[in-house]
Amino acid sequence: MPFVKKIKNDAYFSRFQVKYRRRREGKTDYAQDYARKRLVTQAKNKYNAPKYRLVVRFSNRFITVQVVYARLQGDFVLTAATSKELPRYGINHGLTNWAAAYATGLLVARRALTKLGLADKYEGVAEADGTFTVTEVLDEEDAPRPFKAYLDVGLKRTSTGSRVFGALKGASDGGIYVPHSEKRFPGYDPESKELDAETLKKYIFGGHVAEYMESLEEEDDERFKKQFSTYLADGVGSEDIEEIYTNAHAAIREDAAFKPTEKSKDWKAESAKFATARLTLAQRKANIAAKIEKFRAGGDAAEDEEDDE
Repeated sequence: MPFVKKIKNDAYFSRFQVKYRRRREGKTDYAQDYARKRLVTQAKNKYNAPKYRLVVRFSNRFITVQVVYARLQGDFVLTAATSKELPRYGINHGLTNWAAAYATGLLVARRALTKLGLADKYEGVAEADGTFTVTEVLDEEDAPRPFKAYLDVGLKRTSTGSRVFGALKGASDGGIYVPHSEKRFPGYDPESKELDAETLKKYIFGGHVAEYMESLEEEDDERFKKQFSTYLADGVGSEDIEEIYTNAHAAIREDAAFKPTEKSKDWKAESAKFATARLTLAQRKANIAAKIEKFRAGGDAAEDEEDDE
């Protein structure tokens, strides 16, 4: 058989498919695949001890933080928290900002430690001051080691000041040992290699939001009223932001247990109204017989019309 050169034209590429769907869709980040492999691979001498990840994910409306571990069957979630729960603690606005990420990280940390029975041993940073701290082993004899989890950022960019590190800081201040440095927190100066604790504290308590509210009110009052309409409807001003987050942090520490929201409707019954009931074998055969009978009746009627003509 003579050699035939494969012409890579539009027809070729329209049929060509790479091996995995994620790669076809352009979703695979090979650097993240490399990182994920190391996040889930446990040392062989750990004897099936799970390796925990602090998974932080963002949507347009909410932040989700989970403590996850991997098994051969797949990922299992130890505990989770979302910023959707923050209104219960008094935070009703800005559920995707840096301060909300911190509060959600704090919530999942207190929830995980309570579940593991470590909440009293590892309280973390009771009053956030913006300083760089890492949870350490207690000096007490026979004290349990701190709960350890590695940050899993997914496909989120890890630029300095990213909200991912807000959730990390909240989880760390909540008492979880998350290995990290101070380099990606807002307020870190790469030239002097020092962290400005006041700047970080401002972000934790929503000070950057309050500053923006004040500047926008001065520059463009109409846009301010439109952008912060929900704040103004609830009577929340720039001077109230810090107090809201301070009270929320205290409330989270007091009671971090998950409480499902009350459903206004029985949605299972509502969805059942639109579900198509499955037919039995006898019903399906009866339907087929009816269709055949109808088809034959239509054919007989056509023949009668031809005879009349």
